[in-house]
Amino acid sequence: MLSSTSLRIAVSQLATLRWGLAEELCHYTEHGFDAISLWWPKLSDLHLFEARELLDSAGVRVSSIQWPGGFTGSEGQTFQESLEDAYEAIDIAEQLHCPFVVLRTGARAGHTLSHARRLIQLALAELAPAAEAVGVSLVIKATQAEASFLTSLSDALSILEVSGCPNVGLAIDLWSYSEELISSQRNSSLLERIKIVSVADRVKSVSSSSERLPPGFGDLPLMELLRHVVDSGYCGEVEFDPVGQTVSSMGYEELLASLREYVDNVQNCMNVTEVSPQPSPHPQIMAGVFPR
Repeated sequence: MLSSTSLRIAVSQLATLRWGLAEELCHYTEHGFDAISLWWPKLSDLHLFEARELLDSAGVRVSSIQWPGGFTGSEGQTFQESLEDAYEAIDIAEQLHCPFVVLRTGARAGHTLSHARRLIQLALAELAPAAEAVGVSLVIKATQAEASFLTSLSDALSILEVSGCPNVGLAIDLWSYSEELISSQRNSSLLERIKIVSVADRVKSVSSSSERLPPGFGDLPLMELLRHVVDSGYCGEVEFDPVGQTVSSMGYEELLASLREYVDNVQNCMNVTEVSPQPSPHPQIMAGVFPR
């Protein structure tokens, strides 16, 4: 049995994409969740002051904001526009007392891989000092989706090592890289840079048609993987983000009940506890519209 440790459990807005923030906070807290990962495009629907009031009233902290950026221009924006998008997210993260901004690197978009890597390195070199100055850490995430040219954990780690920025970390997606994580169990450099663990299940191998299933609905050894990162000393953010037809069919209420049951099982089997948010005074925030 592990000695007791703590994890910071959150649910991603991706899992409840059709709900607004007020509805999400109401139902999340009903199911015992006190942290939320905010999805950057959804923030444009609210004024900052309103969002802060909703979060404070619910007693819910923000675990991360994801995904501003897109530095390769794969979605039509310029490099400078992507930087401005990320700067705005860093500013919002500071005001929401959010520790992490998960950057969207962008797809390869016709660039050579070496040029795509240079673009993200240039972005990190500019953004990291600004984020560090306001107590925010930046996170990059390898993904099998089309939103990133980083398609393996080793690719993402190499970007971090070249950048040399101490406040830039790694998000690992157990849905995408369970096999790579298992095969790299002795890679201390990888494990030491993890800031966020994203959790969703799947059946068989990753493909464009694969769903992000709720934990326990697929074949992945998620408990083993979580135990591995905890054994390595991890005590950071664990964000649940299942999405797809199965989630739509079961409904968000049933999804949250299923996630609560799974988290309770993790706590019992691994002797871990869930960290609750600590209340703190917030500076007055001027009302304004969240940027896209």
